[in-house]
Amino acid sequence: MQASAPKSNLRSTFLQKCPPSLLKFLFCAGIGFGIWMTPPVAGISLAGWRVFAVFAFTLAGMILKPMPLGSITLMSLIILIVTKVLTFQEAFSGFSQPVVWLIAAAFFIARGFIKTGLGLRLSYKVMSLAGKSTLGLAYSLVFTEFLIGPAIPSVTARSGGIFFPIVESLSKAFGSHPGESRKKIGAYLMQTVFQCSAVISGISLTGMSGNPMLKTLALGFGVDISWSMWILAAIVPGLVCILVIPYVMYKLYPPEVKRTEGMDKVAKQKLKELGPISNREIGLTAVFGFMIFFWCFGSFFGINSTVVALIGVLALVASNILTWPELMSEKGAWDTLIWFASLITLATFLKNFGVTGVFSDFLGGYVHSTHWQLSFIMIATVYYYSHYLFASNIAHITSMFVPFLVLAIAAGTPPLLASLVFGSFSCMFGSLTTYGCGPAPIYFGAGYVTTKEWFSLGFVFSVINLFIWFTVGFAWWHFLGLTG
Repeated sequence: MQASAPKSNLRSTFLQKCPPSLLKFLFCAGIGFGIWMTPPVAGISLAGWRVFAVFAFTLAGMILKPMPLGSITLMSLIILIVTKVLTFQEAFSGFSQPVVWLIAAAFFIARGFIKTGLGLRLSYKVMSLAGKSTLGLAYSLVFTEFLIGPAIPSVTARSGGIFFPIVESLSKAFGSHPGESRKKIGAYLMQTVFQCSAVISGISLTGMSGNPMLKTLALGFGVDISWSMWILAAIVPGLVCILVIPYVMYKLYPPEVKRTEGMDKVAKQKLKELGPISNREIGLTAVFGFMIFFWCFGSFFGINSTVVALIGVLALVASNILTWPELMSEKGAWDTLIWFASLITLATFLKNFGVTGVFSDFLGGYVHSTHWQLSFIMIATVYYYSHYLFASNIAHITSMFVPFLVLAIAAGTPPLLASLVFGSFSCMFGSLTTYGCGPAPIYFGAGYVTTKEWFSLGFVFSVINLFIWFTVGFAWWHFLGLTG
């Protein structure tokens, strides 16, 4: 007993003085090392098992975040190179994927919207036409975000960077502040815009930074999702959701201020402060229109969507709407490029080494007893609600998309349909919690909505979203011929 006391004290002292980030890193490393040292599961090669071990370390790092995400994923590639599981060329093959450069280019376009003020101008313009009701104001905000959603691939930049400041300033303009006056209008607007942002992110391939990753992962199953196919499949159920959410929120979580007389004047005053539309805004509008056109119809001209995006970025630089130093300083784009490309490498070699195939064989025998549509609804619902365990859409996609896609295909679901639905759900489930996606802590931190209200509303609207997707959505997909 006496000999154990110093060890106990030493352990206690270490835990007290050790930085939390180091403890998290050691925990993540322990998960990866434990799997690495365990004999491979039958049917998986040693190389595949080691890639899986590094993948588990990466996933744990994404969830606990002991280090910046880019450094975690880059470390994972280096481990695989040093241990000779992958060659340098194999480990960095993800950086040559076109989709990686598409998402980086889209971040640069987003910078153009923020720098020129075009995003703000669009918001105030729509609000000036929204009428004199709180409900009309909510719809104006939601549909403005819907219009620019495909141009800004980061839901955090779009919803948190452009729309949150507008919502907060509007709330305070009507005397709604955190505390006793929060329900005047602020709480309603905060939740409505946030819930709809998640849906809007799932309507287009460029609506959220994780969507192109889904496209790349789906390619491993022979599914090639074009920009036009994604938006065509999601547009009808997505629009129904953003039409329903503001009204249902208005009934379930009503604002005390129902009329917003003078809001049109406030919006018009803000437009006056912005001044006349600038040449840079006109130029950005032209470039954005060019990109949308060729993202929709580029296949007819043989133009890749990534090439379209890069042409758009170069056009902005050539016209001095953006400068090259601004592109180089766009940390979000370069950080995303690193971790996104690294995760593509890990996901690719999990498939190449047969890990996902073994998982498919294991699960396939459990899902043939019912009709594929019912099986798919159950599988997709579990996929949706499993997000309660994640603090990042990307972490969820990385760990769960491929296994659940395998399961859905084994149940008889058409691969393209399954990929498209999981793609939209991978954005929508971010609205469940206060930590589920990038904008969540921003809106929650404003102090207008309590934790209990947030979780309750998140669950209620998840049920509404799922109901719409599995009723209106299935009818629409059947019309499109996606149900087989």
